[in-house]
Amino acid sequence: MATAATETQQQQQQQQAPAGRKVVDEVSGWLRVLDDGSVDRTWTGPPEALPLMQPVPPYAEPRDGHTLHDLPGEPNLRVYLPEARGEGGARLPVIVQLHGGGFCISHPSWLMYHHFYARLACAVPAVVVAVELPLAPERRLPAHIDAGVAALRRLRAIALSEDGAVDDPAIELLRDAADVSRVFLIGDSSGGNLVHLVAARVGQDGAGEWAPLRVAGGIPIHPGFVRATRSRSELETKADSVFFTLDMLDKFLALALPEGATKDHPFTCPMGTQAPPLESVPLPPLLVAVAEHDLIRDTNLEYCDALRAAGKDVEVLINRGMSHSFYLNKYAVDMDPVTGERARELIDAVKGFVSRH
Repeated sequence: MATAATETQQQQQQQQAPAGRKVVDEVSGWLRVLDDGSVDRTWTGPPEALPLMQPVPPYAEPRDGHTLHDLPGEPNLRVYLPEARGEGGARLPVIVQLHGGGFCISHPSWLMYHHFYARLACAVPAVVVAVELPLAPERRLPAHIDAGVAALRRLRAIALSEDGAVDDPAIELLRDAADVSRVFLIGDSSGGNLVHLVAARVGQDGAGEWAPLRVAGGIPIHPGFVRATRSRSELETKADSVFFTLDMLDKFLALALPEGATKDHPFTCPMGTQAPPLESVPLPPLLVAVAEHDLIRDTNLEYCDALRAAGKDVEVLINRGMSHSFYLNKYAVDMDPVTGERARELIDAVKGFVSRH
């Protein structure tokens, strides 16, 4: 995926609107839908945000205690392998990352994800497997859920492969390092929705179909759970970042949800009346991170309350003083002491959750 990741990023950054085409829909700064159905994802927002979207190439030589490998396939995977191993050389748990972007933008090779998930892999320690997800509107939901499930099937196939059966050294390294009986799904923003949805899909299949792979837990971070009507936090909280605004929330979901669906759809409102009762949804233990100053804080908390009422095993981490996906802003994490401390708290919470499950 080294080439695939770079090419995808270049296409997103460099694709220009063809001459004579008209913009029929736009998400400010992020994308334009053209009248021929094509999508232009050239970034037109503040230039200072661009560095966070630059792709990080893979590297087989250790850096900061880990190596980074791209595995082309269906779907493409990016793998962070820590040099550390478990007690007595034991295999490591696996954290499968489902990236955010409102189902419409972003790529797991971006610096914003790399700086956090490289650090997380070494801190836990765990093998982190980032999944390249399809993008809407070219591919609407449930394509993203299908890709998450396909990533787990690919991990299971790798775990079951025999020595010498694969010709990619990175796949052998992954197979030898990963304990697929302890897989944790983690998702940023809309990726948090996918944690719930993919875990439910796997749970419905039953453990027998997935053995030896087992989803041991889920970690939705600031999930994109909302309702068709505005929550109080949406109405009263002021957006403080180009990376999450109400315009993005509304338009991305309109482009990503099935045609004709509203935000009350189960993909974005699993605690609503259109969704199956949460009591009936087979979910693993969950750690849900909620940002205090998130535009969608209230519906995040409503989701947590609904999980508790349904008897689910759920822990909640409140990121005090923080806004949506704060931990992905490398520059704020590095330069602002409070943001840096909250990012450390988040990593410590994930580490503790994994160790308990």
